[in-house]
Amino acid sequence: MTAQAQAQVQGQGQAQVQPPAEAQAPADAQVTTLVAPRPPRVRTRRRGHTAVIRALGPLGLLAAWWTASATGALTQDVLASPAHVVAAVAELWGNGQLSDALAASLTRAGIGLVIGLTAGLVLGVVTGFTRLGDELLDSSLQTLRTIPFLSLVPLFMVWFGINETAKILLIAVATTFPMYVSTYGGVRNADRKLVEAMRSFGMGRLAVVREVVLPGALPSLLAGLRLSMTLSVIALIAAEEINATAGIGYLMAQAQSYARTDVLAVCILIYGLLGLTADTVVRLLERVLMPWRAAGQGATR
Repeated sequence: MTAQAQAQVQGQGQAQVQPPAEAQAPADAQVTTLVAPRPPRVRTRRRGHTAVIRALGPLGLLAAWWTASATGALTQDVLASPAHVVAAVAELWGNGQLSDALAASLTRAGIGLVIGLTAGLVLGVVTGFTRLGDELLDSSLQTLRTIPFLSLVPLFMVWFGINETAKILLIAVATTFPMYVSTYGGVRNADRKLVEAMRSFGMGRLAVVREVVLPGALPSLLAGLRLSMTLSVIALIAAEEINATAGIGYLMAQAQSYARTDVLAVCILIYGLLGLTADTVVRLLERVLMPWRAAGQGATR
């Protein structure tokens, strides 16, 4: 076979192997259509609309309470009606008992909360940022964390008596460990490469904690603050059972002695409002300190 014939055969084989361009075009267009991303549909919600939705639950409970009292399904000896509760608020505020009780209770809860938050923050930073602190303190603190703070009431009464010290320290113990656990987790999750970079630039340990670690752990710190503030109200109820002579708990004890369900309802509602106020304060702090999170929550898909 001549060289010219061989070249013709090879050319025919290559022409048969290569697919036509027209057959490839539809497949490429189909693949492009399948992998094209669709833009997400974002629906923004106004704050006023969100506030109305949040108010529906409490308003529904209030309406059910009022209906049950008006129809006689809920008698006065079981629970006073909303009208009687409002009258009790006016009575207690008029004679000064409610304002004095609020001042005493808020003072106890505030001092105990400050002590607990400070202790939890310091212990969380020490154990989360240093290996020695982790090895030396974390196991003991985790053991103490599992002890219910209510079981410490008799022991605190023996140690500190029935004065204000026992009440404040009980609230402090209850609020320390939620803040400690949240701080410990937030500090441990800090970016180690960023920490080492700051150390290589000559920044000291305290400066690294203040400028790098704590800002990075801010979401965990606010979560611990929310839990601690909620527990401060719960611990306040238990603390004011220790022979209190002032405060909301003392007001409840007096109302129980005289079977005043309206005053008891007032005290219970005050405890609930204190917890709601604590949660609202943390939400406001999140909006101020972490505006990017508030912007992300304002849009729902």
